[in-house]
Amino acid sequence: MLFKKTIVSLVIPLAILTGCGSDDTEHSSGDKQTISISGSTSVGPLAEKLAVKYEETESVNIEVNQIGSSAGITNATNGVSEIGMSSRDLKEEEAAQLEEIIIAYDGIVIVTHPSNKVQDLTMEQVKQIFTGEVTNWKQLGGEDLEIVVVSREDGSGSRDAFQEIVGYSSGELIRNAIVASGNGNIKTTVATNKHAVGFISFEYIDETIYPMKINGVEPTAQNVLDNKYSLSRPFLFVYKDGDLTQGGQKFIDYILGSNGQEIVSEAGAIPILQ
Repeated sequence: MLFKKTIVSLVIPLAILTGCGSDDTEHSSGDKQTISISGSTSVGPLAEKLAVKYEETESVNIEVNQIGSSAGITNATNGVSEIGMSSRDLKEEEAAQLEEIIIAYDGIVIVTHPSNKVQDLTMEQVKQIFTGEVTNWKQLGGEDLEIVVVSREDGSGSRDAFQEIVGYSSGELIRNAIVASGNGNIKTTVATNKHAVGFISFEYIDETIYPMKINGVEPTAQNVLDNKYSLSRPFLFVYKDGDLTQGGQKFIDYILGSNGQEIVSEAGAIPILQ
């Protein structure tokens, strides 16, 4: 499934780069090295929390730019960023150029407006909703309301992972779906529309939306780790071999250590250390 163990990959932003190789990717602001990270809007909030804590103890600047998994992977491949963030597995051609490492796990949760009476879906029903086979909440035991599907944009790691797990392609997504950029926009759209349904990362769950059960299983970290909750995926850092600086490696080591993994847990993601 999604818990494929892997390795690591890192690079740096164009404005910072003056050449190739790890020596050239070192960028200093005064006496501080700058580590540039870009990619997934699902991994981004976690990376920012980790960066803030790390900067309290190390003389380093960490820049985190949330632009989507595919864009972050491209930046790492092209040397635009030292580290890319991805919330999906690398494709074969991407894996041939990059190293990857799992920094945490994440669950993807189906969310609806809190007033929705439907609180449990099968995976097949999820597919039927997002492909347009089921178009009214009444068909699922809810109120007589048209279903408004909210999906992520093309290039989103969350969308790629969600579609792969649920079992449909981008071309099968219901045509009148609202396409929102980022987890936050999906959450806001669903929270303000009692017709709506969307999917977001665990760490975005709050009282403004309702997290749906899947096949009777609640979306919790423990259920993900116990392989009971099927909508889950790894959070990856990716980098190009030879472009990861010493500072970048130290930041990764911090994340994988006990202090970093404690922050992962506090942020609502699922730590790899149990």
